[in-house]
Amino acid sequence: MSRESILHRVRTALGRGAGQAIAEPPAVRIRLPEVDREARIAGLLRSVEALAGKTYRAATAEDARAFVAAALDGRSAVASNAAFLEECGITALAGVRSGFLQRDELRAACISAGVGITSADYALADTGTLVLLASPAEARMISLVPPAHIALLPASRILSGLDELFSLLPDPAGAASSMVLITGPSRTADIEQILVRGVHGPGEVTVVVVE
Repeated sequence: MSRESILHRVRTALGRGAGQAIAEPPAVRIRLPEVDREARIAGLLRSVEALAGKTYRAATAEDARAFVAAALDGRSAVASNAAFLEECGITALAGVRSGFLQRDELRAACISAGVGITSADYALADTGTLVLLASPAEARMISLVPPAHIALLPASRILSGLDELFSLLPDPAGAASSMVLITGPSRTADIEQILVRGVHGPGEVTVVVVE
């Protein structure tokens, strides 16, 4: 099939003719639904569990620390340098290595660790998505390389959805080198159309919301 035949089919599907100017895109509209705090927490936990993720609602920082200690169950872990993890006492847990390492050392620690522990800059209640902005305190590989990922965040960081996120952070590229959106455990269906978890990232994701 010739190039012109392909372009003709595309124009026909779009209802345009050859040489016709492209219409201006519609104005950007951001919708911020009014969702109270309790509904945001419940929505996030429900969305994460629907994606085969695990959740825990901690009443206090000490409660969160105890849950993480039990969830590790003897597995080694590497934790990011996020201030919130320090507040919860996560970096002081036995078997948890701090993220204050040189890049090569951090890479080796992530490869050998059973669990990567991070905080999250935001979470989206409608999709169960974690939002992580890359920074010296929150290295991307900690949430991507180990086979299991535990993310802790305060309830105040739960947003209704993408519209609210981009109203708070209209220029993500100006805030960080990358913004990672994590929606449930890693999954792919490329192999014989069979859903397989843990191929391109952690196969186990646990979200801990701290009151």
